[in-house]
Amino acid sequence: MNMTDKQQALVAIAANEAKGDMEALKKEVNNGFEAGLSISEIKEALSQLYAYTGFPRSLNALSAMQQVIKQRSEAGLTTEEGKEADPLPADYDALKQGTAVQTQLVGGQPFNYTFAPQTDYYLKAHLFGDIFARNNLSFADREIVTISAISALPGCEPQLEAHVSGARNMGVTDAQLHEIPTILRNRVGEAEAVRCEQAVASVFGEAYQAVETVDFNVWPKGVENPYGKFFIGQSYLAEMGPVTNVTFEPRCRNNWHVHHKQVQVLICVAGRGWYQEWGKPAVAMTPGTVIAIPAEVKHWHGAAKDSWFQHLTYHKDVQEDASNEWLEPVSDEWYDLLK
Repeated sequence: MNMTDKQQALVAIAANEAKGDMEALKKEVNNGFEAGLSISEIKEALSQLYAYTGFPRSLNALSAMQQVIKQRSEAGLTTEEGKEADPLPADYDALKQGTAVQTQLVGGQPFNYTFAPQTDYYLKAHLFGDIFARNNLSFADREIVTISAISALPGCEPQLEAHVSGARNMGVTDAQLHEIPTILRNRVGEAEAVRCEQAVASVFGEAYQAVETVDFNVWPKGVENPYGKFFIGQSYLAEMGPVTNVTFEPRCRNNWHVHHKQVQVLICVAGRGWYQEWGKPAVAMTPGTVIAIPAEVKHWHGAAKDSWFQHLTYHKDVQEDASNEWLEPVSDEWYDLLK
């Protein structure tokens, strides 16, 4: 990785603050301390984010951080206080400095929001003047924090692209920008990673296949599928009482298989996928699609090329000695014929 452990922790902290997921945030704040971040650095990141995510999320996050510090103290763990920002000179001109910082960020003329001059002033004098002047976080780290947080805010794609572009002028390398989506995917969520990937691809003029995501807060992702050897790609299982939720990553599908002496029922709950019986056209599955697969019918099911896919499954009319028979994989040549 081109990003340091501390920068990776800032990515996860900022995105979870923006999501409002306090339990995940507390975990990542603790991980941040273990990675070498100080109280001052994390507090600064969470305080800065009020300008992007609002005071309610920022204050909740700072409260969660205090809980983590208390828990670490009670457990006898060392938490570095860190260096506070240097005081600003008495004649500090926030508007002048903020205009210069914003000019650096956009890489040319400062952005003038003449439609709402008071907002233009707040941006220059307060955000880029007062906040960015605090030197306990670098400009590069502040942009990493900002990009990560906006990636967790649906509907803010234009602002996200603007900050991905501007971050290059603030010391964030191209390699580091390309790594942020990976960190988001591993430590925050798929939707956040996809938003960031799309913004990075747009800024760098790279081809990108948009992928439809699903919300794991609605239908849980579960654990890696123990039957993974019978699948192409990665899938996950979440046991939910009488039914199982199966999650497929894009292009993931199971092998051809047969259910002997039992009927399998599939109910699509999120994303898009496919179901196909041997010798018949594939059937598209979208939320609400229900398919009852007769016993002894050879078939497969899985995700579309550009979408995650979740379906519930259960068996009915189960007879004595019922079983599953796994057969050959669904080849790329066969799968890529689907439109």
